Amino acid sequence: MNSTQAVIDLIAKRKPRHALPRELYSAPEVYRQDLEQIWHRDWVFAGHTFEIPKAGQYFTLQIGDYPVAVVRGKDGQVRAFHNACRHRGAKVCEEAQGKVAKMVCPYHKWTFELDGTLLFAGNMGQDFDKTQYNLKPVHCEIVQSYIYVCVAAKAPDFEAFRTAVTPFVAPHFLEDCKVAFESNLVERGNWKLVFENNRECFHCDGTHPELMNSFVENLSVAGVGGDDDPELSAHWARCELAGMPSRLVMDINGRFRMTRIPLSAGAVSYTMDGKPAVNGRLDKSGEADIGALLYFNYPSTWNHFLGDHALSFRVLPLGPNETLVTTKWLVPSTAVEGVDYDLDRLTKVWLATNDQDRKLVEGTQMGVNSPSYEPGPFSEIAENGVCQFDDWYCSTMLDRLRGPISLKSVG
Repeated sequence: MNSTQAVIDLIAKRKPRHALPRELYSAPEVYRQDLEQIWHRDWVFAGHTFEIPKAGQYFTLQIGDYPVAVVRGKDGQVRAFHNACRHRGAKVCEEAQGKVAKMVCPYHKWTFELDGTLLFAGNMGQDFDKTQYNLKPVHCEIVQSYIYVCVAAKAPDFEAFRTAVTPFVAPHFLEDCKVAFESNLVERGNWKLVFENNRECFHCDGTHPELMNSFVENLSVAGVGGDDDPELSAHWARCELAGMPSRLVMDINGRFRMTRIPLSAGAVSYTMDGKPAVNGRLDKSGEADIGALLYFNYPSTWNHFLGDHALSFRVLPLGPNETLVTTKWLVPSTAVEGVDYDLDRLTKVWLATNDQDRKLVEGTQMGVNSPSYEPGPFSEIAENGVCQFDDWYCSTMLDRLRGPISLKSVG
């Protein structure tokens, strides 16, 4: 049986409102299909524009099989390229981030302009045509400082997401932010387990004491509703009156969602005492308590926006049982560490929460790998979010595996 039919059969085995069959979390052939049908075809959150404010600044990331470099050009434009020299394939941008005048391959010194144009290739002879060997571009879109890239030959529509997310994020003025701290955590678990864990807080009371000082999961939102919840409706109305869009918006296919939720009584930020971690505000609403704006966009990111700071999370698969989770704490660009914020106070809650989640994911992966594992049912009260993610995954994979797309990302 080929891997396409194998994955289709595994998805067909899943009972409604149950976790996924074992092999969907662990089998190499399933991971291969996850890369080809999702990660190599969809928009993936790469980073923020303010991380590369000057010409020549770049950062790199690995999306499945594809090394990618994101570069600020001399014209100020942000571009993405396949990070493979057109000579013999060496990575041109070697570091996780850096600044260069030109992009120079370390192997044989082929030199590329910041827009990807090949400028120099030594010892190639008079008949060599440089114009045929520019760096290959990667689709790149920017929305409210968020850089999304897509390595497919043809990228899917981006405008529906841009239209939906812009009103929510714009009032936080992220273009005027900087990264105060970045955490990179390798979790020994499948990327789907990482996202499942994020999509429910059923586990939070017993696992995340730091987070629960301020965060309260709203089960109405997790169940994709909220209008029947008086407290949530009142919070939405108050925030929207202050110019902060809040009412839940969700993609018809379930790929992205934005909404604003209240925090616990008296809390306005993710700190041990619930008080602000940063002097000053991201927004200009004048509303002291805007709670937390939450947005996810499958398969690569979830995000939290508060009054004083924001957090962006990026998920990248490293293997069938390994995932990189990158967290960035975003503060106003004028904020000074030690004056406007204390780094330990700013990061303590989510550093602890991320590590606690890592342990949960890794323990779940070990259990799922057991031949004795049998998928259990989701709680109809507290696990609607994780069920929604699994439904999205199964639906997306079936649509693509049954369609005319072969196991090949780029033609």
